Amino acid sequence: MDLQEWASILQNTIEEHDIEDTWSIEFDNTIIPDCPARGWQQYISGAFARFMCSKCRRTWPSKRVLVVFHMRLLEDRGMVKVKRYRQECKKCVQSTMEEPHFKTDNIEVLLEKLVEKILVKCYNKDAGEKNIPFHLDGRSDGPHEAAHCEACKHGICRQVTTKET
Repeated sequence: MDLQEWASILQNTIEEHDIEDTWSIEFDNTIIPDCPARGWQQYISGAFARFMCSKCRRTWPSKRVLVVFHMRLLEDRGMVKVKRYRQECKKCVQSTMEEPHFKTDNIEVLLEKLVEKILVKCYNKDAGEKNIPFHLDGRSDGPHEAAHCEACKHGICRQVTTKET
């Protein structure tokens, strides 16, 4: 997944909300949900993404892709760390955990929801949640495959769509 795309969308969203501070974003797979470092805030969202098996090339959609954000504002510089939970192919033996592929529309929805939380948690402003839906792509009405979900394996999926701490 292209970090540059995420950074560009975050910057545009920050500007749309008239936030003057500088914010940056990075992917960080060491994030531990519900344990943000001191001074950091957390936002967890479920999102829609697609996966592709690197062995058999099978693809599948999932509307239960857990994304964990930790964010912090120090003076006029904000930082967002992101962990995107992976899934594995249910057809392959010893399959590897695959990274989710988000359409640009869904990155925009995720980051809009994140910036709403940043306004509340870092600036004490009421952003007035818009409740923007994710864009589904293909069938997504099948069961959640907990045995192949990294978040479920770590006991944090909990079948939630959004969680705050």
